[in-house]
Amino acid sequence: MSRPAMERTRKVHAHHEAELGPSGPGSVVLNVGGGTGALVLNTPADLDRREIEISREGAPRTHSQVRERRVGRRVRYAAVYPDLPAGVYTLWRDASTPAAVVTVSGTEVTVADWPA
Repeated sequence: MSRPAMERTRKVHAHHEAELGPSGPGSVVLNVGGGTGALVLNTPADLDRREIEISREGAPRTHSQVRERRVGRRVRYAAVYPDLPAGVYTLWRDASTPAAVVTVSGTEVTVADWPA
């Protein structure tokens, strides 16, 4: 897809979602198996509330918001991508810059770290 077509597609799909606060233990449920996996992307705190897009080759981008995740006394920051078909995904730093590539298994939750 050409860059102008991608920009038009992005504008058509732009929308606002409710901003969510920190999540606590057990607040995220992920169903995996049968070719469907999930991705937990750990990030630094300075990415809190940022939308990070990912895409599988030939498929439209999807996004998730980085949120504070509280587990016991620990605080972490992560974006969670549920219900992903197994495959290789590009993590996007911005509209045109790939940040990393991760492989999502269709049988488990994949955990990755945001690149420095």
